[in-house]
Parts: sequence; C-alpha cells; structure tokens
Amino acid sequence: MNLAGLDMNLVVALRALLTERNVTRAGERIGLSQPAMSAALARLRRHFGDELLARKGSGYQLTALGVVLLDRTEVACEMLEQVFGSQPRFDPAREEREFVILTSDYAAAVFGDQLAREISAQAPGVRITFRQIPVTVTDDPAGLLATVDGMFLPHGIIGGLPALELFTDHWLCLVAEDNPEVGQSITLDDLATLPWAVYQRAYDAPAARQLSTLGIEPRVQVSADSFWVLPSMVAGTRRVAMVHALLAARLGLGLGLGRDSGSGSGIRVLDCPFDAVPVREALWWHPVHTHDAGHLWLRETAGAIAARFPASG
Repeated sequence: MNLAGLDMNLVVALRALLTERNVTRAGERIGLSQPAMSAALARLRRHFGDELLARKGSGYQLTALGVVLLDRTEVACEMLEQVFGSQPRFDPAREEREFVILTSDYAAAVFGDQLAREISAQAPGVRITFRQIPVTVTDDPAGLLATVDGMFLPHGIIGGLPALELFTDHWLCLVAEDNPEVGQSITLDDLATLPWAVYQRAYDAPAARQLSTLGIEPRVQVSADSFWVLPSMVAGTRRVAMVHALLAARLGLGLGLGRDSGSGSGIRVLDCPFDAVPVREALWWHPVHTHDAGHLWLRETAGAIAARFPASG
C-alpha cells in the first residue's frame, strides 16, 4: 500500500461514518456537508470494494468489513493524533497536557501516586489520568498502547515494545486469620484444595501461571478487577489470594509468617510455598511516543522515581 497516494482525511471520515452509521450525522461530527460526506463514502467504498454501510430499514448497519475497520480506524486516528501532536520541546512549568496511563490499581497505588505528585510539583498545568488495564491487553498490546501514553505492566505478559524498568516486588499469600485449614505456613496442597480470590483471571499473573507447572489449577471462587479488594474477599472465608508485598504493606498487612499481623484485619500474610517469580513492573509505550519531548519528560520523571524506589523486602 502506497500511503502517498491516499487522502488521510478519509481515515477521519471513515471513523465518523462507521461510528455514526449515518451520512448526515457523520458529516456534522467532522464539519463536512452531507454531499461531501456522501462523496467520501463513495471513495471509501471504491477503495475497499465493500459497501461498509449497508441499508437496513430506515438506517444502516455495518458490513463484516465495516465491523473490522471500526476498531482499526479508532487506533489509526489515535496514532495520527499522537504523531501530529508531538512536540520538539517541552517546558513542564508552562505546558498544558494530559498523559493517560493504563494500570492496575496496585501499580497506581504504589508507583502512580508518586508519579502524580512529582508531575504536580514540576508541571502544574499537566494532568495524568489512570485507567484500568483491560483483560484483553494481550490481544493487541501495540494497538492498545497507540491510544494512550503508556501502561504500567509487569514483564512476562507482553513483549516486543519499549519499556522502562520501574521496580521489583514479590508475592505473598493471604488467608483468613481464622481459617482452620492452614497451619503456621501455607502449603502447595493448600493452594490446590482451597478456593481462590483472584485479580481478573487466574493466570493473569506470571506467578500464578507457575502453579500450572506444579500441577495446581486454582479453583477460582471470586474474581475482581482490583487487587485492593482481595483481602476483603479472603477475610472470614476459606479462600486464598496472592498479592504483592508492597501492596500488602500499603494496606497495613505485615508478614506474619503464620501469625496474625496485628493489623486487626482478620488476615494472615504468609510466604508463598513455591519460588514465585518476582514482579518486575515496567512502563511500556508505543514507539510512536519515543522521540516526543513531552513523553521523554514523562519517562525521565518516572525513571527518577524508580531510581529511589524502595525494595519490597
């Protein structure tokens, strides 16, 4: 495909048409008249050899190709905005900009809070927005990162994209203080027989995937999109959960080695009964951001925080 022979304005028109599924509304969305929008649709139909919008009753529905193109045009337009929004210089004291970071609540709590404070101190006109990482992150990580400024995610889930090392953490197990089935320490048999509370899906964490190599298939009883709620899903139940040591410390859950941590939480925090792979958290971004001055400043700021970040112990 020779991009030099394409009218990039058609990408914007295509997104409007596929989103609105109406020529008049699509034109209003991007500031084109109805005849101009109809002409754009005709050009797009010739290019793709497909109707894209098929008449159904008094309206239109997307063809099969139109459905595929809907998501792709969203990503393409986001990337174009990133490209043409790039800056040769960035003065944090003067700039007004928003950075959007995908993250779990865990990484937002233990690292994102410090990044937000540093950004506020250096760049009062800059905003940072944290959004939940979707469970589909592994389907198309490059496409996902093209729509945002970055993502906090451990190694072992995605790869092949630029990343900045942030910090290392390790895993701990949580059980209820009054769980009579767990002794002074938790065993592999306990992990195999007890029900689980997990973050999103059982094998989203590389450490949890290790269990399958040990012949253990977690029996997931509760799934949540928040690490913060896992202790409450364990307290007063037979369930077990795995959380990060830095998050446990943030929640006031000290390592009890089989004893109550003294926090009054009704939770015991125990070492894992296997050599769980450590969490190596990183900031990932799409290559389109690599040389953008604002993004360089964001990464430098994150790197400075990472250099003084405390170990999880």
